[in-house]
Amino acid sequence: MKIVHIINPIKIAKNHELYTAQPITFASLLNAREYVKNSTHEVILVSTQYPEDKELIPNYILQLSDLNRSVNDCNSNLTERKLPLIHDILQKSKEVSDTDYIIYTNVDIGLMPFFYDFVFNEISKGHDAIIINKRRLFSNFKSVAQLPEIYAQIGRSHPGFDCFVFKTTLLDKFILDDICVGVPFSGVSLLHNLVAFATNPKVIVNSHLTFHIGMNVLGSPKNDYYNHNRRVFFKKIQPKIKDKYDLKKFPYAQESFLKKSAKWVLNPSIFTANYLNLMGKSSLQKIKLRMDELRWEILQR
Repeated sequence: MKIVHIINPIKIAKNHELYTAQPITFASLLNAREYVKNSTHEVILVSTQYPEDKELIPNYILQLSDLNRSVNDCNSNLTERKLPLIHDILQKSKEVSDTDYIIYTNVDIGLMPFFYDFVFNEISKGHDAIIINKRRLFSNFKSVAQLPEIYAQIGRSHPGFDCFVFKTTLLDKFILDDICVGVPFSGVSLLHNLVAFATNPKVIVNSHLTFHIGMNVLGSPKNDYYNHNRRVFFKKIQPKIKDKYDLKKFPYAQESFLKKSAKWVLNPSIFTANYLNLMGKSSLQKIKLRMDELRWEILQR
């Protein structure tokens, strides 16, 4: 089994939280790769980046070719932030040959040492996609030397989606259009693509597998970049994939009706209208099946 794990590092000012978070992320990836117990399993750590970001990437992460455009090239109204497109990042993973699965995580997401072993185990159960929610930690961790303390912190759950494992063959089915990373709806877009195209996805919402330093849940402002991503998702992506949605593949699908309904309403990454629509379809299908069964019973009399 061969997995390529791709990230998108960014050179950032010292006063930004990513300045201290990224080195911790890098070190946690290396620790997790070295922890892998099965010698027949391989994890390749790779990055894609803009040329100005290359110097901060450690040598144990293989640098793939540089990105050559940003969301600003797709939307002339955007000029302030050079944010890459999630489609472009994921496509770079093709530069590593013969991979079975791809992992994408945001660059502020650290891994527990046993992360890859857990992923390999879940893949062995037949899952072609795994979505893993992070744990939030208090923001007093600033150094790689603090990783033992970081690992020891249970933290708190987070409703958002920022760690994606999926079979390589799914990549070319994704419809991601001009969604950029770094603002909301990038994870939403990946989640909904996996719900649409994966055969047997699994969503893990409350396990101690990944971490993020900082307690914010909804930290990004609703600015022009947010509005761009939101419009692209609802106008260009969802109309093309929503007919492939299956209620059983969504997060919380195994919960009771009341719990499932409440969590769909409360989670900002899942949309109540989709849930109601899918619930309606499911109910109609059950009614139709029952009516058909009654018809066959009458015909057999």
